[in-house]
Amino acid sequence: METTVISRRDFIKSGSVAALGIAMLPQALKAQGQEKRKLKIAAQMYSVRDACKVNFDKALEDVAKIGFEGVEFAGFWNYSGKPKELKKRLDSLGLVAAGTHLGTGSFRGDNLKRTIDFYTALDCKYLICPGDGDFTNPEKYKALAEFYSETAAKLRNYGLYCGYHNHTNEFKVYNNKTYWDHFAENTTKEVVLQQDCGWSYVAGQNPAQLIRKYPGRTQITHFKPAVIKADYGKKKAIIGQDSVPWVETIKACREVGATEWVTIEQETYPDKKSSMECLQLSFEGLKELL
Repeated sequence: METTVISRRDFIKSGSVAALGIAMLPQALKAQGQEKRKLKIAAQMYSVRDACKVNFDKALEDVAKIGFEGVEFAGFWNYSGKPKELKKRLDSLGLVAAGTHLGTGSFRGDNLKRTIDFYTALDCKYLICPGDGDFTNPEKYKALAEFYSETAAKLRNYGLYCGYHNHTNEFKVYNNKTYWDHFAENTTKEVVLQQDCGWSYVAGQNPAQLIRKYPGRTQITHFKPAVIKADYGKKKAIIGQDSVPWVETIKACREVGATEWVTIEQETYPDKKSSMECLQLSFEGLKELL
């Protein structure tokens, strides 16, 4: 896959902070037996960060016109510190705040109350960390997992959920297990495992198998189109045209994932198309698969 010009960390800083979360487990697990479980589609706004920098309101409007039901944030631009105003804007566009990305620090100390206040006002329940160095630190990964379990318990009464999003590093092996497995096994089931299926596949994992390995914990996931090295020149990073086995992944989401939101994150832009054009193509590709 191509490397990203602007890092997610810089993007979040430039627009403010954000995060993502999880659905009500009991109801979700009851519903997972449905043959055609409803999967709502959200857009990770990081996909169109160039458009957000120019005009965030217009970017939200364009995402709504494509047909997305929700958005996942990685920054707030002109709505930083204004959750009620942003909620009003989303309502006017028929969009829902599906989730957000934010750092672990947003859950620590006095920041926790500010985080709770902001996201309850925005009506955004999935608060997901997109990366933390302690996750793959042999001396710190257990403490990080314990902290996320404790945070999940604190968020419970507010209808909010915390979780973690992977890249490829999370699948490094330590003590005969990947760090992803260590985190999953050392956290309570309230902690969301937001698998980025594109990154996990690039890392040599099977996204569907990972969902089935930890049932009921994929309330919100990332569908990132990805092309593995063996497919370079033959496939492109658009959902349905890429390397990821989406059909079996969707099946796992419906059957055991308790999945509420499928979030498309577009990080590469084939054929010199704009970020919004590529996001729309992946949306259309996913709709065909659903």
